[in-house]
Amino acid sequence: MPAKQRFVLDTTAFTDNQLREEYGDGELINTVGVLIDLIAESRIRLNMSCHMPPVTYKEFIDYMGRYECPENILVKAETWIVKKTPNRYDTKIPSEIFYEYVHDMRERMNKGMRISENAIWEAAVESMVRLARGEKKADVEMEIIGNAIKDFRKRYRAALRKGTLDSAPDLDVLLLAKELGAGVVAADEGIRVWSERLGLRFLSAKSFPKMLREYLKHFE
Repeated sequence: MPAKQRFVLDTTAFTDNQLREEYGDGELINTVGVLIDLIAESRIRLNMSCHMPPVTYKEFIDYMGRYECPENILVKAETWIVKKTPNRYDTKIPSEIFYEYVHDMRERMNKGMRISENAIWEAAVESMVRLARGEKKADVEMEIIGNAIKDFRKRYRAALRKGTLDSAPDLDVLLLAKELGAGVVAADEGIRVWSERLGLRFLSAKSFPKMLREYLKHFE
C-alpha cells in the first residue's frame, strides 16, 4: 500500500467552470459525480484521503443544493470527503505570514479608497455636465449613477478580494492543510497565493483529477 497522501479541498475544487466542461459536459452535478468517484477509488486503492473543514463542506453542500443535487451524489460526498475542523489553537503559523497578510490588506484598502474617490468624482462631473445641457435629473441619476455603482462594485471587488483570503472557509482550508501536512486543491487565486506563502503543496482544481487518474493508471 502506498504511503498515505492527504488533500484538503476548497469548494472550487468541484465548482470550477473548466472542470464542468472537461468532466461534466458543462453540468456541475455530472462533474461532482465524476470527481467523487475518483476520490473514492483513490481512497480505496491508493490510500489517499480528501478532507474539508466543516464550514467549507457546508458551503459546498449549500452550493450543490442550489443545483438540486440528487441524493445519491450527496451520499457519496458525505461518505468519501472527510470532515475535520482545523486545530486553530495549536497549528503554528509564522508571524511573518500575519505581517504579510496585514500589509496586503492595508494596500488593498488604500486601493479601494482610491477607487471609491475616483468613482464619486467621475459620476459627479458627468452628472453636472449633463444636467447643464438640460437633461432631466431622473434620467441622469438612472444612467450615470447606476452605471457608476455597477463599475465601482466590479473594480472594488477586484481590488479587495482577488488574490487574497476573504472568507472563513478559505482560511480553514489552509489551516487544516497546515495541520495535516496536506496538499491544497482549489481554483481560487487567493488560496493559491497563500498556500505557496505557507509552503503548502498546491494543486489547481483542473489538474487534481488528472493527477488522480495518472496515479490510478500506474497502480494498475
